[in-house]
Amino acid sequence: MKKLLFIFIVLLSFQWAAQAVPSDSTKAPYQFTYSESIILGIVEGLTEFLPVSSTGHLELTSYWLQMDSKDAKDAVDSFNIVIQGAAILAIIGLYRKRVGEMWNGVFHAASSGRKLLINLIISFCPAAFVGLLFHHAIKEKLFNPTAIAGALIVGGVLMIVLEWHHRRKHGISGLEISQMSWRIALIIGIAQIASLWPGTSRSMTTILGALLAGLSLSAAAEYSFLLALPTIIAATLYELAKSYKEVFHHASPGVFTVGMIVSAIVAALAVKGFVRYLQRGGLSPFGWYRIIVGVVVLWLIS
Repeated sequence: MKKLLFIFIVLLSFQWAAQAVPSDSTKAPYQFTYSESIILGIVEGLTEFLPVSSTGHLELTSYWLQMDSKDAKDAVDSFNIVIQGAAILAIIGLYRKRVGEMWNGVFHAASSGRKLLINLIISFCPAAFVGLLFHHAIKEKLFNPTAIAGALIVGGVLMIVLEWHHRRKHGISGLEISQMSWRIALIIGIAQIASLWPGTSRSMTTILGALLAGLSLSAAAEYSFLLALPTIIAATLYELAKSYKEVFHHASPGVFTVGMIVSAIVAALAVKGFVRYLQRGGLSPFGWYRIIVGVVVLWLIS
């Protein structure tokens, strides 16, 4: 709890510092309300670690909330950076033992966490490199309801087909995280590149990549959650460093705090529920959900 409060205080101090700097624009920036903060916090927490695309759902939610003006879209993008960073606290809390092992691995080569830490770095690098190269092009061309809906549908079909193939070949068994090689980590990292297309889902691509590489379904999900740590933290810090003044001009300290707390709590509940459900229900229901949402979105905007 003390660590959680410390992170909130640091983030809010950035906000107050940014608000103390006069804006270059004479027009008042779009300001979030508490209700918008709660809704987006719930959507982010619920979808960040499920294979349904948090970015796609946040974009569609902001469209539904009629936050589609240029200023409002910039505000949503900024707000999402902060609540996405808050959602990662759920993984740190739920997998604190794994995180502790990796921390020990930084200082002790014989630690069981050293191999896991190296594998996560290998998996992180491909998407990070491609994302830096094509960040602006992706943001300009692919952040729209049609592109997101298409990614949801294609991803849903892939989930259904690849899970069927994995169960037919391996059942529910497979390699565990401790049995992973650097080659498997690289395969998962290459698969994560596809998540740069909004609506595809970082969680979906990494889980499917892990299944194709031979991991069990439960191990694939856990590794996907752990890979979110460097991926989301790096993305959040990159956006904050690039435009922290703009990020914190769109909400009061109270509104930001509410969104962060909601996002972290809902994310923790979503991850626990998802892990319990996987062994019984598998990935296919999430695939069908993606297809239905994508079709509905295309129908509504046609």
